Amino acid sequence: METIENSVITLRTKAKITQEQLAAAIGVTRQTIIAIEKGSYIPSLLLALKIAQYFKKPVESIFEICKK
Repeated sequence: METIENSVITLRTKAKITQEQLAAAIGVTRQTIIAIEKGSYIPSLLLALKIAQYFKKPVESIFEICKK
């Protein structure tokens, strides 16, 4: 089985921004950010690209396919 892991929480805390600030910047709710950080929601490609653009990182450095 494959899953997606991400480093959104690490990047967000390093940038010293809140879940609310990140959500507002990329046009989603705080609950969406919470779900992404927990790994309970896999973002669409568009949303993943917005997150990557916000942090000025390649998508594949934030989101990674993992086999379990």
